[in-house]
Amino acid sequence: MELQSIIILTVFAGVILAIALNLADMTLAAMLGVSVLIAGGILTEREVLNAVRSAGGPLSLLFGGMVVARTLEPTGIFEQVGIRFLSATKGSGKRFLLGVVALVSVLCAFLPNATTVILLAPIIIRITKALDVDFVGPMVVMAVISNSAGLLTLIGDPATFLVGSSIGMTFVDYLQRVSLGGLLNILVLIPLLPLVLRDVWHVQRTLPADLKPKPLKRPLMAAFSLLVLVAMIFLFMFGESLPTHIVPPAVAIIAASLALLVIYGAKIESIENVLKDVDWKTLLFLLFMFGLVEAFNKTGLIQNLSIGFYQWFGVKLMPVAVMVLVVVGLGSSVLANIPLVAAMIIMLKGYFVAAQLVPEEALGPAFNAWPAPSLPVFVAMMFAGTLGGNATLIGASANIVSAGICASNGKPVGFTRFMRYGVPLTVCQLAVSAAYVMILFAWSGH
Repeated sequence: MELQSIIILTVFAGVILAIALNLADMTLAAMLGVSVLIAGGILTEREVLNAVRSAGGPLSLLFGGMVVARTLEPTGIFEQVGIRFLSATKGSGKRFLLGVVALVSVLCAFLPNATTVILLAPIIIRITKALDVDFVGPMVVMAVISNSAGLLTLIGDPATFLVGSSIGMTFVDYLQRVSLGGLLNILVLIPLLPLVLRDVWHVQRTLPADLKPKPLKRPLMAAFSLLVLVAMIFLFMFGESLPTHIVPPAVAIIAASLALLVIYGAKIESIENVLKDVDWKTLLFLLFMFGLVEAFNKTGLIQNLSIGFYQWFGVKLMPVAVMVLVVVGLGSSVLANIPLVAAMIIMLKGYFVAAQLVPEEALGPAFNAWPAPSLPVFVAMMFAGTLGGNATLIGASANIVSAGICASNGKPVGFTRFMRYGVPLTVCQLAVSAAYVMILFAWSGH
């Protein structure tokens, strides 16, 4: 192996170990890793720009969701929903957790998962305090549910969006072919909740008799903010079919602009305060992870894996799909899943070219004439990238956001504690995903 590849792999491993062993802040670790590679001349200016370009879509989705969620805060909507949700639980931990599954699943069908975590976190924390239980477990499980529910639609998870957009899949195509698998991966979580959150599941508290929601603090502002949210959901669903072809990352930027306009017009707080509360740390971490993955591509391991897949499996796509589930699922558990999936898309396209199932033009972004039997393999990539990220703290953006919110509320979540919840849920979900991919192969006649 060339010296350059050894340095890249050493830096990569050092960053992951520093995060896993809590030796350094995860954003700082990723930033130092990229800095070492730049200083060593391994990451060139062109490659840094490529990483920024690759990160642009997913980071735009996250940024827009964060801004929209933050501008809803002064309206009092969170307090309203929180009290109504608490009343619906009737003091039962079981009702509370089932309600979280339902509420998160509905929102994540139309909003990016990290956005849903940001929107619901104040409500979850409020209810756990009323039920007198630790909010860390429910917050972690909410992130897992949001990642899983992100599979319900094309725009529910940035990793899913990356794969779907890379093969020209539309919102409607996704609903017809992939959404059922996302639903199954949510349903499998329900019988596991009493096992991973036993202390919350069996709780029964007596709630105050006069538990009634207060009137909205600013009803007019709330109406405009909700209108922005509805417009955001509408454009996520139908923006690409409009004459102007508005893609989801652009929708997120438009929604953020409109939400900030509402704040500016209401004169309640400054734009500066709103933007100050955006989770820049998470955005920067993901950006630098894209940089590390860009460097990883230089090692040639991704290209070798493409050729290896062809040498091992030939044109037998079913074992390829299973291997993708295993490799990407494991990889997503220790790396941020968005940049990992971006790299593995290149690997998978390279395999199809090597197997002569598609022309070399398939390596370019404009190609979308993928044969029907290739779909289950790309779906396996979606499931592995999205669900594999459930296993660890750094596996998905929603996990990082959830952990950051816990820390800001006085209860930091360590790498090991997150794994206690995430690993068993992830193993079960990947098993369900494998079964669904087999069904897709049967439907495709392959």
